Amino acid sequence: MSVRIIIDSASDLTKTQADSFGAMYLPLKTIFGEEEYLDGVTLSHEQFYEKLIETDCMPTTSQIPPIEYEELYKQIKTAGDTAVVITLSSKLSGCFQSANIARDGYEDCIWLIDSENVSLGEQILVQYAFHLRDEGKDAAEIAAALEQHKKDVRVVALFDTLEYLKRGGRISNTAAIAGTLLSIKPVIAIERGEVVILGKARGSKNGNNMLREEIKKAGGVDFTMPYRLAYSGLDDTMLQKYIVDNDSLWKEHAKELPITTIGSTIGTHAGPGAIAVSFFATKEA
Repeated sequence: MSVRIIIDSASDLTKTQADSFGAMYLPLKTIFGEEEYLDGVTLSHEQFYEKLIETDCMPTTSQIPPIEYEELYKQIKTAGDTAVVITLSSKLSGCFQSANIARDGYEDCIWLIDSENVSLGEQILVQYAFHLRDEGKDAAEIAAALEQHKKDVRVVALFDTLEYLKRGGRISNTAAIAGTLLSIKPVIAIERGEVVILGKARGSKNGNNMLREEIKKAGGVDFTMPYRLAYSGLDDTMLQKYIVDNDSLWKEHAKELPITTIGSTIGTHAGPGAIAVSFFATKEA
């Protein structure tokens, strides 16, 4: 009997990466006008940002339907295996609901976790699940540990532009113009499963300072648990500057930092040039 981990593409892992970890992968759909792509399968993160920059069309995403979860559940049960299913926040998508609907009749082999997160926050919870599986934990033990520790996950991000928040109707055109003139950089986080704006920094330097302060508020990064840094767009210039400016946060703990890219679920609203940090807090913030 094997323990399988089922994840979705909102974790910002690609199908290739999921395969390397032995995970079962379900992509959300990313839609540009009439063009539909499978996130992380037929549309890479790089291709997503190329399209986002080149077109005025605001992309949308489509949740995973119950039938796709049920097809995997059937495979699990037929093989005599068990599985832990990790979805993006139920407050941001209907994927958790789809996974739960499909679970009817498979309760004896499927454990379901609402990550209460997305992107990097979901990704480090998935990485923790891989670690527990490789330690030999069974599905029930993995699910219990994920439920216990998901409250410790922190995600903070600095957006470089207000343009894509405006395109998505999250802020007004007037607010976007004013913010651009003042070089406003929104600092956002995921709290209780939802995206919240923590503050609006004047310029990248102040934004970086806010990211550093949010990490300190959480008691710092728990380097015994998974953590990630990431950027959106086609180059990591802003992230590399942030890493250098905040060297004291990492230098005693890691020779190399795990860096990845932000995918379409958050990238649609962040646009290029955003940076983010996700980690398990060392104490309750």
